Amino acid sequence: MLRIAVPNKGSLSGPAADMLHEAGYQQRRESKELRIVDPENEVEFFYLRPRDIAIYVSSGRLDIGITGRDLLIDSGANAEEILPLGFARSTFRFATKPGTAGGVEDLAGRTVATSYEGIVAKHLADKGVDASVVHLDGAVETAIELGVAEVIADVVETGTSLRNAGLEVIGEPIMKSEAIVVRRTGADVEEPKVQQFLRRLQGVLVARTYVMMDYDCRVEQLEKAVALTPGLESPTVSPLHNEGWVAVRAMVPSKEAQRIMDDLYAIGARAILTTAIHACRL
Repeated sequence: MLRIAVPNKGSLSGPAADMLHEAGYQQRRESKELRIVDPENEVEFFYLRPRDIAIYVSSGRLDIGITGRDLLIDSGANAEEILPLGFARSTFRFATKPGTAGGVEDLAGRTVATSYEGIVAKHLADKGVDASVVHLDGAVETAIELGVAEVIADVVETGTSLRNAGLEVIGEPIMKSEAIVVRRTGADVEEPKVQQFLRRLQGVLVARTYVMMDYDCRVEQLEKAVALTPGLESPTVSPLHNEGWVAVRAMVPSKEAQRIMDDLYAIGARAILTTAIHACRL
């Protein structure tokens, strides 16, 4: 039975549970549940603190975990990313008072406050910058005002909270994070149960990214139409009862679907329909 760690709370928890449900796995009904068994799929889920998941997986006690790339790197655990999941995206940046520094090279000799000591210390070391790192569990924006540090390193989305604190972002991003699947470093990723789990999640990712598009077009316009909807391999083309017309079916990126429909209509395609994809295997 595959043993999988899932975030028990925070921004990773809900989207992870939704993705697993879409992939056909049972999920807990109450937030107090710390473990459930899905016998039909031969999977056992453990609901753990997101920060601890990479450590549990690296120990070999659990086969796979869903956590954040930031949490994996910060933990220093002997685990590796095997699949990005596309949600809970975030960017880590340095910030300080205006005029204090222009880039990471200006942080030498300064003190940096952060909730992600492992990430920041590694980044500074990689850049050859000798700076002190102070660990705080949260609200790092106040560290500069209270004199704990001269610089902070934190998740930046719009930058509004930093500006409200009188701070500005400096330098390039430290890293970009998102939810990921992790496996113990060196463990067999080709194991059949692991591959089945990954295929299911990949199927969800594709289903969220693409829609199925169907339309009719005249034969003389088929090449132009196919150029607009090449599909993943090639579209399905079937003759219609009306001579000179064909029906075409192809997967297209959902974010481009409206534009593609306009372009198809412009070359004479009609009966253009899109339908959601609920699951797939590629």
